[in-house]
Amino acid sequence: MMRLALTTAAAAAAVFASALAPQASAPAGPLSYVALGDSYSAASFVRPWNADGCGRSEQDYPHQAARRLKVKLTDVTCSAAEVRAGLLGPQSELKGPPSVPPPGGWAAKPAQIKAVTAAADLVTVGAGGNSVGFAEIVEACVKRGMASFGTGSPCTDHYARGRGAAGLDARFTALEADFAALLKEIRTRAPRAGVAVVGYPAVVDSSAGCTWGSWRQFGTVAKGDMPWLDSVERRLNNLLREQARRSGAVYVDTYSSSTGHGVCAAAEQRWMYGIKDSLTGPGEQSDPPSELCRSIPARGEACTVLHPNLRGATHQADRVTEALTALGATRA
Repeated sequence: MMRLALTTAAAAAAVFASALAPQASAPAGPLSYVALGDSYSAASFVRPWNADGCGRSEQDYPHQAARRLKVKLTDVTCSAAEVRAGLLGPQSELKGPPSVPPPGGWAAKPAQIKAVTAAADLVTVGAGGNSVGFAEIVEACVKRGMASFGTGSPCTDHYARGRGAAGLDARFTALEADFAALLKEIRTRAPRAGVAVVGYPAVVDSSAGCTWGSWRQFGTVAKGDMPWLDSVERRLNNLLREQARRSGAVYVDTYSSSTGHGVCAAAEQRWMYGIKDSLTGPGEQSDPPSELCRSIPARGEACTVLHPNLRGATHQADRVTEALTALGATRA
């Protein structure tokens, strides 16, 4: 009888202890990852891409990193997006690919920031190049280099020492304020999320290997202008790095690890498309060239205009995966 009483008492004690012990939580679902950005984040011109005017590739760094880390991805990156008109506000100017829009054009895109909610665990943002007008600058350098037959540094003369300098400085000043506002808004919407600011990879860290007039490289941009163009990109990356530091975000440096793989590198070493180039990525998707693109005397499939190719997108994914892992994502 006493043995039965002791056994009953022990069982009761075990039940009581079990009730007081912390209970194991149910297995958590995958982390939520939201990607914001422009064409360098969307890996435009890397197959396969969507056809809504954003050119968002399934091989862009958000998709590659999400597959590696087994996180739930919301990718709203979009070609031609600016920080103000695209990320903070709606985007009506869309450039593809596909480079030829459908009849009536593409529908405007809502502000990317709307995709960031309190449920977000991880956020990446890669933007700013369109805000400072990098594509327009390159176009101007192509025209000025053509007019000078590749001699001198006509683009540098205009933007660094001439009438274009004040306008470029004003764009950088505006971007600084806009990017600070963007990071503040991300923090407000997703206060517990880990945030990473993704810098731009090296486009023309060296002019060695570039041939004037080669459209698979820099076209008719004068070699004398290439160091200045590189300085503009480094200035942009420095701004993004500083904004990340001020907001407590992680900065992802894709420039340092991509030097030697810019548009002037040998074909097998290039991580960047030239101005008109052959497409990369799986599948048969093509980009019917626009009238302007057809007029460029080169055999490339599309006017890819200095964007990461598949190798470049994978390099970006390597760096971003490292950063997201440090922010708490777990490698698969």
